[in-house]
Amino acid sequence: MSTWQLRAELVNSLSPEPRSQRLHRTQEGVMGLIRMSLDAKEFAYCPYSKFRVGAAVLAHDGRVFTGCNVENACYNLGICAERNAISKAVSEGYRDFKAIAIASDLSDQFISPCGGCRQFMREFGASCNMYLSKPDRSYVEMRVYIYLNDIYVLCVCVCV
Repeated sequence: MSTWQLRAELVNSLSPEPRSQRLHRTQEGVMGLIRMSLDAKEFAYCPYSKFRVGAAVLAHDGRVFTGCNVENACYNLGICAERNAISKAVSEGYRDFKAIAIASDLSDQFISPCGGCRQFMREFGASCNMYLSKPDRSYVEMRVYIYLNDIYVLCVCVCV
């Protein structure tokens, strides 16, 4: 599938229709975005935690921005994959997003954004779809604004 075909599938498939009506059309688009987050994870710089994370954020025009976590010996100077991807998009003029996919090496549970990333995602796309995945490409889908308000979710993302 070409990049342009993938973009069209991502934009057209992630519509506001009820999930039951769009699932058959969205599978390829969602999997494409998850695949891009898994690919981004490969570039993670995490010599301290050894915890690789990748993210892919989809803009409304179909452009996808990817990011990975980048650690620093000074703990608070690192950046998470989600904030990296969103910052890349914002630096090119994008301010609102359709979806974000997040991937890690966790195989026993789905990756979960840290509190800082949740707030960052809320700032730039409270109603966007969020796909939390595992290396086998299985995923859970939710909305950012719902996830931000869920105080009972255990945060497993190592935020550097």
